[in-house]
Amino acid sequence: MMIFTTELPIRFAHCDPAGIVFYPRYFEMMNGVVEDWCAQGLGCSFHEMHMLRGIGLPTVHLETDFLKPAQLGEILQAELTVLKLGNTSVEIQLCFSGQQQDARLKARLVLVMMDLTLRQAIAIPDELRAAMLHYCAAKDEKLASA
Repeated sequence: MMIFTTELPIRFAHCDPAGIVFYPRYFEMMNGVVEDWCAQGLGCSFHEMHMLRGIGLPTVHLETDFLKPAQLGEILQAELTVLKLGNTSVEIQLCFSGQQQDARLKARLVLVMMDLTLRQAIAIPDELRAAMLHYCAAKDEKLASA
């Protein structure tokens, strides 16, 4: 299993007047990690998905635990793994950690492959499914495709 990782610099725009990340900004960061994973990890950018192929991967469910504040100037490490891979959906886990490997945020997201014209779920294309399997935490592919 591979883990998709990327760095998240905490910018002024992410913070509230106390200098810590304002919690809704984490949701934007999570979407950015998913977008980077699609482009860098799956080989299909959001531009290609949305503009050329007419498909998207919106979040339909989200659970988040905010464990410790992050402040302006820090660089967080984001890690993404696939927990479950279905026919039309993928459940992922995100963890944001500080430089000392101290977890700041943990989240579980369910993303659904969607036809943007019909506005309905469709099967995850085979090449994206194959790429997603590389990040799957389940050791048995049958568990991953449940």
